[in-house]
Amino acid sequence: MDKEQQYKRVFTHLDKNGDGKLSPTELQVCIAKIGEELSLEEAETVAEMMDSDGDGLLSFEDMVKVVEGANEVEKVNDLKMAFKMYEEVEGCGCITPKSLRRMLSRLGESRTVDECELMIAKFDLDGNGVVDFNEFHDMMVCA
Repeated sequence: MDKEQQYKRVFTHLDKNGDGKLSPTELQVCIAKIGEELSLEEAETVAEMMDSDGDGLLSFEDMVKVVEGANEVEKVNDLKMAFKMYEEVEGCGCITPKSLRRMLSRLGESRTVDECELMIAKFDLDGNGVVDFNEFHDMMVCA
């Protein structure tokens, strides 16, 4: 079963009144199923923002956008946490060869600073000798 079929199954299950649309209350249940929480007020706001036809309810296509958006936010937050583990201790917002060497050492992988410089050079798009979050994100998404 592909992702769209799974979404349709979930949509049909959540659409309690069978009208082909999700109300804010039904949206709360949908978001809870993917492990997030929304108050009724937040669900109403999301429904207003994501509603493509202005009726205050979410179509199947609208629901897919909400779910995919929540998944993307979660992925970015996970990447931010991982980035902070490698980031320079002073919080400069970048991964330096020294901070990469230190983290790799903690993970049981011994590398020299020169080797770390070469590793960073592969993903250092602006050539400044360090990896910022955007470069880290691109590296992790493309890897």
